[in-house]
Amino acid sequence: MTSSAVQIRNLVVHRGGRPILNDVELTVGTGTVTGLVGPSGSGKTTLMRCVVGVQKIKSGQVTVLGRPAGTASLRREVAYLTQSPSVYADLTVQENVRHFAALHRKSKRDAAAAIERVSLGPQAKQLVRTLSGGQHTRANLACALVAEPRMLVLDEPTVGQDPLLRRELWEYFHDLARVDGVTILVSSHVMDEAARCDRILLMRDGRIIADDTPEKIRAVTGTADLDDAFLRLIEAPRIIA
Repeated sequence: MTSSAVQIRNLVVHRGGRPILNDVELTVGTGTVTGLVGPSGSGKTTLMRCVVGVQKIKSGQVTVLGRPAGTASLRREVAYLTQSPSVYADLTVQENVRHFAALHRKSKRDAAAAIERVSLGPQAKQLVRTLSGGQHTRANLACALVAEPRMLVLDEPTVGQDPLLRRELWEYFHDLARVDGVTILVSSHVMDEAARCDRILLMRDGRIIADDTPEKIRAVTGTADLDDAFLRLIEAPRIIA
């Protein structure tokens, strides 16, 4: 197993002639939970799309699990949870997860386990279109988890979730990383969630302005509050080498 699941070098992405990502370089360690944090429009989703291999890039290199991003063999190893649910509204939760399980040659038992992991057991036979927004997101997550991927790329997975479930999901993410060696790249605009990550990538205007552990970022910026740390990094972006 390699020590890094993702390596990005000199990545540049333009859209409509406008720069979205500017010379991004980063490494994501294998079996870690890495938080991609920044305000809306900072380039988080575009960067995740580059990792998954569905974003056209202008220049640079993106390597995932030892192969170029988007390589066909990665489709069964990298699961991508977008902000827009990809489940079928006219099917039940169970039918959706079983469908994705079959695509990945997994069993009905695997599908049931994935549903339980996201606390949707009571809604298993409920049509997806009747779910709440938070339940909808969890159904989408179950469809990603059933494949048992080596890497999970999660775009704002806890939006709309109640505090208890958010905590349970983060605990589950860490279990996946620590016990199963799954690499998790998760985006958020909420700083208190960033504190739960092994490492934080702070983004602003298409650039990584900090790449370190929550503890190191607090220490270097001289504040225990990550929101304050982010503001100080904006004011002095070279504070962390």
